Amino acid sequence: MLTFIKLGGSLITDKLIESSYRQPVAERVAQEIHSAREARSIPLLIGHGSGSFGHVAAKRYGTISGVKTSEEWRGFAEVGFIASELNHLVGRTLMSAGLPIFRVQPSASALAADGEIISMETAPIRAALDHALIPLVYGDVAIDSVRGGTIISTEKIFFHLAWHLPVKRIFLLGEVDGVYDQNRQVIETITPQKFRDIEAALSGSGGIDVTGGMETKVRDMLALTELVPSLSIRIFNGMTPGLLHDALIERAFPGTLITAS
Repeated sequence: MLTFIKLGGSLITDKLIESSYRQPVAERVAQEIHSAREARSIPLLIGHGSGSFGHVAAKRYGTISGVKTSEEWRGFAEVGFIASELNHLVGRTLMSAGLPIFRVQPSASALAADGEIISMETAPIRAALDHALIPLVYGDVAIDSVRGGTIISTEKIFFHLAWHLPVKRIFLLGEVDGVYDQNRQVIETITPQKFRDIEAALSGSGGIDVTGGMETKVRDMLALTELVPSLSIRIFNGMTPGLLHDALIERAFPGTLITAS
């Protein structure tokens, strides 16, 4: 059962402090993934957000809105470089836990049109999965035919890859227990039909997030479940020890489930 895991920027960095990597959190999560893979043979693809690394620089240059001037192009390169620095840290942490990580740089092959990915090379990812490796992708910059350049979030990358890979589950981990309603209670299930009722409760994430926060995350994932109805998506708290491990081996079903019906 191919599973995509996103380690959110709010989980692996302190989004209020620039370039602050939460290595102890990342190490614990890595151990949970390793333990789950030891218990069950689970094919995985991991992605991570940019948190206080890429988002800070991206906001400084307005990269997601477009890249036109020479200064903005220098900023585009800087954002990509900083995002790759965090990817190096995450990759090293996961490898140190015994996971066979295969790092994939999205900007090396992804092309976008007005903020949406229209193509991205998947053959190396397929080959890595065939050999029981774990591809590691991340939120990155991309050349854009309309905007010049832009930001592609991990969710958008997952959206694109779900068209080309037989993914059955997506886990989105942050530092909240799920999607909250207006009374700060976790919403157990969100479907396209229910979305209108809970839309007002959604708000932006804490810290700087140039890709839209929780509302954009839920919208993107709902759209994906409508296109791939067999897919189940869960948003839950990666700060809770053991929860990711139990979710991977289907001992727990935490947080908010996003599904087509």
